[in-house]
Amino acid sequence: MPHLFVAVTAHGYGHLAQVAPVVTELKRRLPNLEISLQGNIAPAFAKARLPAGYHHISSPADVQLPMDGPLTTRWAEGLADYVAFDLDYPAHQARQRRLFEQTGPDLVLADIPWLPLDVARSMGIPCAGLCSLSWYDILVESPVGDQLPTTLAQRMQRAYSGADLFLRPAPSMPMSWLPNGRDIGPIAQPRRRDPAGLHQRFGRPASEQLVLMQFGGTGRLQLGGTPRLMDGVHLLSPDVGAELGRDDLTRIDADGNSVLEVLASCDALITKPGYGTFAEAACNGIPVLSVERRDWPESRWLVDWLAQQLPLREISASDFAAGRIREPLAELLVEGIAEPVAPTGVGEAVDLLIDLLN
Repeated sequence: MPHLFVAVTAHGYGHLAQVAPVVTELKRRLPNLEISLQGNIAPAFAKARLPAGYHHISSPADVQLPMDGPLTTRWAEGLADYVAFDLDYPAHQARQRRLFEQTGPDLVLADIPWLPLDVARSMGIPCAGLCSLSWYDILVESPVGDQLPTTLAQRMQRAYSGADLFLRPAPSMPMSWLPNGRDIGPIAQPRRRDPAGLHQRFGRPASEQLVLMQFGGTGRLQLGGTPRLMDGVHLLSPDVGAELGRDDLTRIDADGNSVLEVLASCDALITKPGYGTFAEAACNGIPVLSVERRDWPESRWLVDWLAQQLPLREISASDFAAGRIREPLAELLVEGIAEPVAPTGVGEAVDLLIDLLN
């Protein structure tokens, strides 16, 4: 029975959401596949996104960047965490080695901790990275990039470039320095579009337009302005507390499946730049109102790509906080649903990973 060991960074929900469609398709093609998941991921979210029967190892394999809500990274504190992790690297290596010895994986897939790739390579275990970014690229292009210790930067580069493959799903940061990089199509889990069913599910009149507002697993943003955004529009959101002070918003479950189902059938999406949400929007054809994430190095690659796929508007965080979103949202609702993009990266990734498993 082949054993796939998946290691993910617990920086919000995005890394598990990105790798989950690939793991699901691998399991469909290889029904006897054993799956282990390493990462400090909320069990309910992991259960909603992964095939049944996986083994969850909740210990982290890398560092989680601290955030002040979904838009602002605490870069200085985050860099200190990375440096501390690197100073204790031999101990982390030893723990990861013991974990691999206990579980016996046939393939290690990382999105995108570098430690498991480093240890897998030293043990002769096939390994692959899959991500739209690497933590090396994020740190180098961040506001603290000039403070990144050389030893840490070189260690990350060696681990990422030493994997058998590094899959870059569209849209990705270029990461052109990787000798093992392989560009593939978008990764998403599009659902059947059913607007009538969505209205019925939440008891909303058919004449209303339903807009999903969600900012992932790193916190929420509070939409300011009046208690009602605009006539004929109702908001749906999984973000805790988003409904406070609003009479035009309904809370939805945040378990992963509910968000995907709502996204596929809504009329527009309000979110921040992030791979999972942007790819799902493109592969469902949903117009996007994006709140700028100015300090995040990946943002420009995501926004530029999405603007080529469907109607997109950007607003500042201050405009969102003040509730100044009516005009751009109205424009998106008029433009309507776009032609969905095919999530070709799922099959492409599985074809390549099966070769490594074999």
